[in-house]
Amino acid sequence: MTEKKITSVYKKIEASSVYDVALKSPLDYAKNLSKRLSNQIYIKRDDLQPVFSFKLRGAYNKICKLKKNKNISSIIAASAGNHAQGVALSASKLNLRAIIVMPITTPKIKVDAVKALKANVILHGDSYDDAYTFAKTKANQEGLEFIHPYDDLDVIAGQGTIAKEILDQLNHKPDYVFVPVGGGGLLAGIVSYFVKKSPHTKIIAVEPLDSDCFNQAYKTGKRVKLKNVGIFADGVAVKQIGKHAFDISKDHVASTLLVSTDEICAGIKDLYNETRTIAEPAGALSIAGIKKFIKTYKIKNKSFISLFCGANMNFDRLRHVSERSELGELNEMLIGVTIPEKPGSFKHFCSLIGKKSITEFNYRYSDSKNAHVFAGIKLDNGLKDKKTIINKLKSNQFNVIDLTNNEMAKLHIRHMVGGVSNSSHSERIFRFIFPERPGGLLNFLNSIGSRWNISLFHYRNHGADFGRVLVGIQIEDKDVNLLLKHLNKLNYEFFEETYNKSYHLFLS
Repeated sequence: MTEKKITSVYKKIEASSVYDVALKSPLDYAKNLSKRLSNQIYIKRDDLQPVFSFKLRGAYNKICKLKKNKNISSIIAASAGNHAQGVALSASKLNLRAIIVMPITTPKIKVDAVKALKANVILHGDSYDDAYTFAKTKANQEGLEFIHPYDDLDVIAGQGTIAKEILDQLNHKPDYVFVPVGGGGLLAGIVSYFVKKSPHTKIIAVEPLDSDCFNQAYKTGKRVKLKNVGIFADGVAVKQIGKHAFDISKDHVASTLLVSTDEICAGIKDLYNETRTIAEPAGALSIAGIKKFIKTYKIKNKSFISLFCGANMNFDRLRHVSERSELGELNEMLIGVTIPEKPGSFKHFCSLIGKKSITEFNYRYSDSKNAHVFAGIKLDNGLKDKKTIINKLKSNQFNVIDLTNNEMAKLHIRHMVGGVSNSSHSERIFRFIFPERPGGLLNFLNSIGSRWNISLFHYRNHGADFGRVLVGIQIEDKDVNLLLKHLNKLNYEFFEETYNKSYHLFLS
């Protein structure tokens, strides 16, 4: 059955008419990255499509066939961005009415882009799953054709035209193709064509660490539904890999690779340096995976294909990306250091750092014995520099905590170092994620309620679809279970951080 699907998709790719709306995107040789990584790196530029992402291919391939076979007049889809634009443009080209259901949390720039393509936009729910359920119900009630974003053989074939272009454009068969994975439509399309035309090329699936539905399915042999998915790379934030996509891909993917938010941000920076174009997080997954793979396995003189699959980035997310890219490249480290509260301590601390650039330095007087410093330090030789600095500080009797991989420290603590609270002994700390929309913060506070006193609060807009908040709540030990029961009913994803080292060093 699987091989029949692969053959079917392959034939559909060969017969596809996506070029009525899509362009054959360039395959650029990445001169700087290739030199730096000692391999041949090529970038497939689907960020240059009319809707700035590859999603146009699959949407048009599906809709075009529906119109030919069923003579339809209306279609419906659910999407938070790239698929929506692909469906809307395809419908416009084919003179069809398009209804796109988008989460209320969708940034205005994406909603406006879909409306500009003359689609009827319905905002519903806080997540893609909410929008999907609503769209499917409406499709059934009104007899509309639903255009699935990834789990459809015609959609998969449309995405697979990328694979055909790669082999047509390259004068040799590549050693590796790194494919970003959300629902798996792109992966299945790439696999279907390479299995037939270049079976020795290794296909590597790349996902965010906190959104790895294919990785888990690949390892267990069955489609796993994630309870929560990471929100940073929103273009691949899918809870379960598509059925068709998994059937096609499971036996033909060489391996899976997971990358962190910091590594994705570093990938965005790499693509900008190479192309002067800003990738969306999902668009940088592939290059982030290539860098990690080459470093991990010490590979040289091989050819790698990176899929730059999308560039629909909100401008106000760039601040967050810039902060995290240096950490992802190991060009910066974050540390918490306890130093004696006495004249000359700062000078001694700085002398031990030497001629390294200080990127951040936060301190506030706390007591007469010790001072706690939050510092960012520029690194020239990555992990080697990091170990040298930490060892030097420790050998001089400074207490050091490495915060480079501490999510709470990176999201919140670095922006709020300012002393401790006298009431922190009765304080519990929680990190929340909530839908980012007008009134979202107020809705969050109303949900928390006024039963317990809020003793600490930090919110920072990162330009994403979801907001991130750090909250301190004063509560006696005997009431903690009652509080947790209340928080679990709110339907907000949260993490308790009461025992996080960065909290105890700077805020408790």
